Amino acid sequence: MRQYLKVALTLFGICAVAAILLAAINQITAPYIAYNTQQTTIATLEAVSGGYEQGEQMEGNGDNISYVVPLLDADGSIAGYILELTTSGYGGPIVLAASYRPDGSVISSKVMSDDETPGLGKNAEESWYMEMFAGLGGDRPLPESKNDLPDPSVVSGASVTFNGVSSAIRSGSEYVRSLGE
Repeated sequence: MRQYLKVALTLFGICAVAAILLAAINQITAPYIAYNTQQTTIATLEAVSGGYEQGEQMEGNGDNISYVVPLLDADGSIAGYILELTTSGYGGPIVLAASYRPDGSVISSKVMSDDETPGLGKNAEESWYMEMFAGLGGDRPLPESKNDLPDPSVVSGASVTFNGVSSAIRSGSEYVRSLGE
């Protein structure tokens, strides 16, 4: 019985030390992680802004749109919007930023974070992948499935990722149109 108690106390001690060390490491690294996340977000918003000035960030729809950033032209008029969109992919949540003109057409889009399969769904991070959506959404419909693409083979093997990204971009386009031109 004493032997079991000794082993249990030893394991408890090891777990306690590990928990304390992990808490300390988290305390040290959390500000750096937050800073890097903020810098990545700033760079992504700048990349999809289409050269327009960014206005004040507003709340999204509380569903799949986290926030909305108005895009302003030289005279301060609304030229479009950037939305942070969340959707589901094969590997879990996909967060992306997409900019739209007031008519709902896509200016640019970029994946901010995902856990998709390398070589398949991870292709959504590539610029050529997101360029498939540029200019669509206003008078030209956004693709609802890979069969709506000129070359469906570019997303072959990653249908879940494509459907998630496409769905998010379509919902963003509809949201921007609902804001009115």
